[in-house]
Amino acid sequence: MPEVKEKLTQESIPHWDLSNVYDGLETDDFNADVRKLEGQLDELDALIEKHGIGRLEKPPADTKATADALGGFIERLNDMLMLRATLSAFVQSFVTTDSYNKVAAKRGSEFEKLGVRVSSIYVRFEAWIGSLHSVLDTLCEQSPVAKEHRLALSDIVDESKYRMDTALEDLASELLVSGGGIMHKLQGTVTSQLKRPFERDGKTEELPVTMIRNLSNSPDESVRRRAFETELEAYASIEEPVAFALNGVKGTAITLAKRRGLDDVLHGTLEVNKMDRATLDALLVAMKDSFPLFRRYFKSKATKLGKEKLAWWDITAPIGEVELTYTWSEASDYVVEQFGHFSQELADFARNAFDKNWIDAEPRDGKRGGAFCMGIRAVEESRILANFDGSFDQLTTLAHELGHAFHSHCQKGLPTLRRGSPMTLAETASIFCETIVFNAALSNAPAAAKLGILENQLIGASQVIVDIYSRFIFESEVVRRREKAELSADEFGEIMLDAQRQTYGDALDPEHMNPYMWLWKPHYYLQGYNFYNFPYAFGLLFGLGVYARYKKEGDAFIPRYKELLRSTGEGKAADLAGRFGIDIRSRDFWDESLAIVAEQVDEYCGLDEAA
Repeated sequence: MPEVKEKLTQESIPHWDLSNVYDGLETDDFNADVRKLEGQLDELDALIEKHGIGRLEKPPADTKATADALGGFIERLNDMLMLRATLSAFVQSFVTTDSYNKVAAKRGSEFEKLGVRVSSIYVRFEAWIGSLHSVLDTLCEQSPVAKEHRLALSDIVDESKYRMDTALEDLASELLVSGGGIMHKLQGTVTSQLKRPFERDGKTEELPVTMIRNLSNSPDESVRRRAFETELEAYASIEEPVAFALNGVKGTAITLAKRRGLDDVLHGTLEVNKMDRATLDALLVAMKDSFPLFRRYFKSKATKLGKEKLAWWDITAPIGEVELTYTWSEASDYVVEQFGHFSQELADFARNAFDKNWIDAEPRDGKRGGAFCMGIRAVEESRILANFDGSFDQLTTLAHELGHAFHSHCQKGLPTLRRGSPMTLAETASIFCETIVFNAALSNAPAAAKLGILENQLIGASQVIVDIYSRFIFESEVVRRREKAELSADEFGEIMLDAQRQTYGDALDPEHMNPYMWLWKPHYYLQGYNFYNFPYAFGLLFGLGVYARYKKEGDAFIPRYKELLRSTGEGKAADLAGRFGIDIRSRDFWDESLAIVAEQVDEYCGLDEAA
């Protein structure tokens, strides 16, 4: 490992380059587009006033005039949403990589206020479309623009059913800027700036906790344990303000769900994900029934580590006598090479992302942990945040995030209202690309390295099935209790530990679990993205199922796969899956995907370090 660290130190790990978007946050080109966005918002407000866009008592008699107004408004709305997405992503590229950047923080706040205007316009458009549902087919026949957006407009009709009056939706948007939005920023800022002294290789350094977290995959148990204990001690110092943040986010979600006529907070998440409860129930039952499988993996891992049970700091520990590590150039070359075995288009896309510095990979103070991908609409590109440490896990993370970027690439040219994906289907391409790299690594590896590769894969699968289920239990209980009163930091910790006991069971040492998983996971603090947990499990198992279809059909599958990615912004999840003959309301599909994981567990349990 020291040799690899030296290579990583000597090799430059890139920061992302957005110079082809704007010159900076205070430059003429950026400011000109901000003014342009404000002008677009003014124009849309004027059209709302001119055409009476909003909730109607009954559809207008003059469908031709309405169709013309609808087509024109859609075009202008798409233009505005594209520019706003570009400006916002540019600002976020600074906010997420440097929480000390006061200019970025100020710009972010300004865009949140502009977001209130955007929301107000969209709420009126949504209410208008809901009111026009009975004549929508007629309007689409009379307007080519509306016809092109027919599926998207149908989705908007469904979304409009769960909205308050426009004045109340306006108020909610304004309050979220100073409420839920602030809570998310609070959690992100205090966790990204949290630092503690930590000793490594005889040298003590003041390290960001986000970097200390990366030590959870150290082969040295003493390092893993000290990192875990340091992390928990650091989180204890900020638990009170972050607990207030979580109370604020979930309290707001509960209030809005009631006001919007939703059954509960979870109902709202299902609507956003274009998913029904039958699908969720089938998924959750399959996940829960797979716990014995994962506990067998955890117990085998404990045995390989010479322990009776795993402690929390052992969950992501590497196993195997060959430690898989990569320099940045080795990782990028490997990903491109493996993508090429699936599709030259995918390989060329990834190589361009590496060559053009689309990826911010260096961990550093003030930069948020984890990884994500965001689209830059004006230039039809993406940017990826990662925290590269040379591990095989980070190699597969790069493949995962490049999958997201390729998903966006497949939607190139589509207007904004037809783009995107619900959280569930958003993981399809990322899991697919991750699976390409994993399968290649496993098939090409010498016997001594296979254990480590399987280990890495099963760490990921266990997190997405077992740990995600614990997060679903946690959030369900938090929402239930928060409806009655605020919760203390201690209560959040107790609920989290109980959720871990229910899911990990007897595979983990009950004395060494993690009561602070609620504190550092940013997903809990995203206003409007409640229950951002089960979509990951959906994505893993759906992605595995789609990959299995590819292996069965070969290259003939690729055009259909790309068409699926292109169409995820429109239609219900079950309908899109049905195009591939997949019934996601039946647990049979989920069981088939879990059977792939079961084969990996069987192979893992049959190996030892000497294999």
